[in-house]
Formats: sequence, C-alpha cells, structure tokens
Amino acid sequence: MTLALPPRAVRPPAPAPSAAGLHATARIVARADAGGATRLPVLDGDGPLALRRIRAGAGQARVCVVSAMSAPLGGDRLAIEATAEAGTALHITAAAATVALPGRTGETATYDVRLTVGEGARLDWLPEPLISARGSDLRMTTTVELAPTARLVLREEQVLGRSGEETGALRSRLTVRRAGRTLLDQETAYGPGVPGWDTSAVLDGNRALGQLLVVGTEFEEGPAEVRLLGASDGQPGDGPARGVLAPLAGPGALATAVAPDALRLRRLLDEAVRAVAG
Repeated sequence: MTLALPPRAVRPPAPAPSAAGLHATARIVARADAGGATRLPVLDGDGPLALRRIRAGAGQARVCVVSAMSAPLGGDRLAIEATAEAGTALHITAAAATVALPGRTGETATYDVRLTVGEGARLDWLPEPLISARGSDLRMTTTVELAPTARLVLREEQVLGRSGEETGALRSRLTVRRAGRTLLDQETAYGPGVPGWDTSAVLDGNRALGQLLVVGTEFEEGPAEVRLLGASDGQPGDGPARGVLAPLAGPGALATAVAPDALRLRRLLDEAVRAVAG
C-alpha cells in the first residue's frame, strides 16, 4: 500500500514575476515508513510549478506537475528537485505539455531538473513534452544521481515549434551518474544560431525528438539488444518516424527517436518501453 502525507502546512509565498524573470523551485521527497510504504513528507510547489498527489498505482506514490501559469518565459529560472529515498517508489508525471515562450527582456530562460534515487528505490520521470515556441530561448538541464541498486525510467520529449510555427532556441543537457560514476552525459542544441540542426544529418525535417532511458540492475545480467524503432511506421506525415534502442556502457538502455510530431514520437518511445520490458 502506498501512503502520502499532506504537504507541509507552511510555505513561502509564491514569487512574483519581475523584469528579470520569475524564480521558482518545486520540491518532492518520497520516504519509506516503518512498514515499507512510500509517503510524501515534502510536496512543495512553487510559482508556476504546482504539485498534486494523484491516485497511487503499482505500489508507487504518484505526483503530477500542474502548470499554474505560463512558464518558462524569457528570464525565468525554474527548477524541480525530486528525491526517492531508499526503498521507495515514486512516479512523476505532468498534466500538460510545457511551453517555452519568449519573455519581455529577450533573456534566456532556464529549467533545471534534479533527481536523486536511493538504494533499492525506483523513480519514474515521465513528463509531457516540452514545446519550444517561436522566439523563445531555453536552457534545460536534467541531472540524475543514482545509488548502485536504484532503478530509473526517464522520458524526455521535445517539440520544436507549435503547429505551423518555427522553433525557438533550445539547448538541453542530460547527465546521469550511478554510484558517483558518469553513466550518461549528453548535450543537444536546436534552433536559431545552431548550425546544421535542421539538415538531413540531424533531424531531416522532423520537429519532434525524444529519448527513453532505463537504468536498473537487471542489465548487469545481460545488456539490452539493439533494436530499430518505427520500422513498420506507416502513418502519414512530413517524414518517417525512426529511432533506435541501444545498450549503455553500464546497466542501462537508451532509446533515441525523431518524428514529424509528438504523437508519433510517443508511439516510438512506447515501443521502446515494450522492448525493454520484453
């Protein structure tokens, strides 16, 4: 059974927007009680990052991130910190896509996600897509610290521009460390000022890209098999949706995919989930 305590009663007031942008950090902590059930002693939303408990499932405490206002805008500094302590199971999702928008000052916005997973704990980080709107400039970082026996399922989806719209500038970095050693460290950049991002050597006309990362001790017994994704994709669109699932040099597997739109991208990543589970 999964239990959740109410959020802390006293919270600081939400920060107000300013010419320099809004600064906000949301915090989540999952902790095991004496019976081994997962509770949420810390569930603090901040600014546009509202947090809601949702019905537990599969023995996991579940949290949904709900956008309370349009963000990130240019100049905003947003962050989410989530910790799954030893022996817990935490699932984090989002109510809707996050849309990066231009601000009044033309400054770069930042969105930092920091995840920590303890011994024997599991964290599923499964937000909705990030959409880079025309004129926006966003720097996003995701940093994950894993204990040796931790399990992680992480999905990232990015859509370059809204329907019929050019993309904004988007730079993203994902760093995953396990037992203090780097398991994955990669950085991507798209949009104005980035040479070659829209050529056939990179996205080839696609506007949705994403990845699914699974890390767990089961991969120590045998690495994931290399698998092409989307080979049977016959959906109409501007271009083919394609991806690949491959093992990491460590106990994990990484699926990377590109597609004309978010729907077809999700299908590819769901295919990767089934392949890893199988």
